[in-house]
Amino acid sequence: MNSLNALVPSQLSDLLLAVAPTRPVFIWGPPGIGKSALVEQFALEVGLECVSLLGSQLAPEDLIGVPQISGGKTRFHPPAQIARDVPYCLFLDELNACTPDVQKAFYSLIHERRIGEYRLPEGSVVIGAGNRAEDSAIVRPMSSALLNRMLHVQLKASARDWLAWAYGAGIHPLVLEYLQQRPDHLWSAPPKTEEPFSSPRAWHMLSDALHALGTQDAFWVEVAAGGCLSSRHAVSFRTHLKQTRGRYRLEALLAGEVSWPREPQDRDLLYFLAQSLRARLVKELPPEKAGLSGENRAFANRAKTLLKELAAISLEVAQTIAAESEDGSHLPEWLMVELVRDLPRLVERDRAR
Repeated sequence: MNSLNALVPSQLSDLLLAVAPTRPVFIWGPPGIGKSALVEQFALEVGLECVSLLGSQLAPEDLIGVPQISGGKTRFHPPAQIARDVPYCLFLDELNACTPDVQKAFYSLIHERRIGEYRLPEGSVVIGAGNRAEDSAIVRPMSSALLNRMLHVQLKASARDWLAWAYGAGIHPLVLEYLQQRPDHLWSAPPKTEEPFSSPRAWHMLSDALHALGTQDAFWVEVAAGGCLSSRHAVSFRTHLKQTRGRYRLEALLAGEVSWPREPQDRDLLYFLAQSLRARLVKELPPEKAGLSGENRAFANRAKTLLKELAAISLEVAQTIAAESEDGSHLPEWLMVELVRDLPRLVERDRAR
């Protein structure tokens, strides 16, 4: 599903509050990104009960009911879960995983808010959600008739929104500390093979596992992380634990209290610190040089010094800071110009790609 704009959770919440009471909204997004939780939060905010139907588990009769003879006429009686007397929020989760027959049963429910002779109570809201074909999830082509009955938006992960929620939700401190350093690891694209991948839901599961284990023993942290996250993020998370228990922290590195680790056994720690520095540069430096503050300039200058020192230890690791990441993020162009001028070897390989 293509869309000009993808919304972060806070933006989608605003849109639902404004549009969903008058028009059905369909939310596209990868698994585990928080679509269901956002709809439930919306229903809570507008004072409606949220009734969820899982499209992949529905048959047509689950919507229209079974025929019964009443007064010499055949009538369809929708199930009690749908046929309610007071307004509510009907959430059609995995709507695009329905069979074609079930999709057709939704036509009048979504467009006219009725099923046969039953009409949703005035003030009810209908919201749909589903994964995308590229997410390796169970999806079916949505008919044009159904597609055209809803306003469509895409949801994307936002570390800022998730962390704002997580601080008040009892998320494990190790998870909070890590995602503060690596907000770009909140989500990873679902793999084509059957293996875990990172998502807001996966990080929540890891937090629950760490709380349940009641230990920060490196072995059990590695087991829990490997069972919830992408393999690359799980290794990085394990390294974060190693870092927090040792003397190497990004803040100490920036302050000049420690130097880059040089031992071969600390290669994973070196890479983690380098990527943490990169994430901080992308997050804190303005895209335009005119927007630099004195604090920004001091940070950029310190970063260039650290990059020069890192290149002397491992040019390969240093070059990963200048390269564009898999999510498309990159250092500001003005900083790249300065790096080309001051540290040409650092960006030589990246420019040749």
